[in-house]
Amino acid sequence: MMRREKPICLSTSFILHGWGDEKCIKILKRYKEAIPSKDNVGKLIIIDMVVKVSKEENELLETQLLFDMLMMSLVTGRERSEKDWAKLFLDTSYTDYKTTPIFGFTFVSKFIP
Repeated sequence: MMRREKPICLSTSFILHGWGDEKCIKILKRYKEAIPSKDNVGKLIIIDMVVKVSKEENELLETQLLFDMLMMSLVTGRERSEKDWAKLFLDTSYTDYKTTPIFGFTFVSKFIP
């Protein structure tokens, strides 16, 4: 009989923005169940857009809003601000998270169950 281990790290890239908040919460809870939480070993890494509203980044804001309209018209999802992402992760009871910008409006987020 083979012993099935839980993965130490799960990652997803540009998936959650295609879903509404309720579905994202369900998906994030399933990820949390799949990751070991003992001794903070397991992690979830998400690469996705984070909408930032600032006067310095008007060029990116137009692109972000275009992606947001695209998500709303094609699927039930939307682009989220950092505050929206934080609410999703708090609603799914992750113990800690850190969001780091990569380039443009793309961010990498690390979550610990």
